[in-house]
Amino acid sequence: MSLVDFDLQGSSKSGGESTDSLSSKAETQLEAESPSSKKASSDQQTFDQTHLQPLPGQQQLEMASDNIRTGPSQNQSVAKQPLEKRKGPGSTSERTLDAKTLRRLAQNREAAKKSRLRKKAYVQQLESSRIKLTQLEQELQRARSQGLFLGGGAGAGVDISSGAAIFDMEYARWLEDDHRHMSELRTGLHAHLSDGDLRVIVDGYISHYDEIFQLKGAAAKSDVFHLITGMWTTPAERCFLWMGGFRPSELIKMLIAQLDPLTEQQVVGIYSLQQSSQQAEEALSQGLDQLQQSLIDTIAGGSVSDGMQHMIVALGKLSNLEGFVRQADNLRQQTLHQLRRILTVRQAARCFLVIGEYYGRLRALSSLWSSRPRESLISDDSSCQTTTDLQMVHPTQSHFPNF
Repeated sequence: MSLVDFDLQGSSKSGGESTDSLSSKAETQLEAESPSSKKASSDQQTFDQTHLQPLPGQQQLEMASDNIRTGPSQNQSVAKQPLEKRKGPGSTSERTLDAKTLRRLAQNREAAKKSRLRKKAYVQQLESSRIKLTQLEQELQRARSQGLFLGGGAGAGVDISSGAAIFDMEYARWLEDDHRHMSELRTGLHAHLSDGDLRVIVDGYISHYDEIFQLKGAAAKSDVFHLITGMWTTPAERCFLWMGGFRPSELIKMLIAQLDPLTEQQVVGIYSLQQSSQQAEEALSQGLDQLQQSLIDTIAGGSVSDGMQHMIVALGKLSNLEGFVRQADNLRQQTLHQLRRILTVRQAARCFLVIGEYYGRLRALSSLWSSRPRESLISDDSSCQTTTDLQMVHPTQSHFPNF
């Protein structure tokens, strides 16, 4: 008998071992055991123990077959649990949650896209500002090489600082925004917008002026002379400058005639603001005069050998000039905010529109003055000279007949 036959016989016997044991128990109850049967059974048991033991590979195969038989049922039971959970009453909430998630993801993508566009626009603005600054520096170098005068008072040998050049560029950008704010104010007044909508435009214009005061504060640290001499303004505006800007009391005086009708309380508030502004202007002007006199005494006094020491002291005193410009700008800013509180929304809109148009006309006057024809000016000058000469000669000629 081969080993395969023994394995099959052993497996069949092991499979039917339980039935044989039951049948043997029944036979012992019916009849007594004989010695021959006991011997045969013992011989059979020893034979089974020695020859019919299952091999290790066979045990592994049997265990694998058992796992295969029992596995799918267990996996099916485990897999059925999530399906049963999904099929519960919460399935609609799962679908709504998915919809909310998709909508949130879409919003996040849209916000990220807008952020990228803003970043791109900001980078482009920085690049354009850099190009403008480079062009400005090239123009300045060209003007110096040709011996031209810079601005209204700086000569060809005077250099302009980088802070001043940056402020001039930012001020040009601020003027472009000023034109946009002016058009919004004009449109809002003509369209008879509600007070709420008009208040938004007025507050935006106030913030627009706050921005120029911040820019001037940063420029005062780098080059205070550029601000106080008005090199960043037009020649016509430069005639009315006071410490690098407008006089608040003169601006209020101009506005009073443009803002009628005013209530009695508003008139009292505006005149009180004008008086307090004028007092502050006088105090700052006196302080600036004292600073100038102190600088004159420091520079002119002392011997030649101590000249360097006097220059160091003068530099220390000159640094106070920045404080005067800052205080003057603070007075101007507070005056605008006080006017906004005293006036109604529509009066404030008309007030800021008048201010913007006034300075716009000053800039236009400067442009007309700089673009006037030179030939007619030369002829006018010659005609003026001839008329004055004639006026000077005629009296002398009139006296000759008397002699």
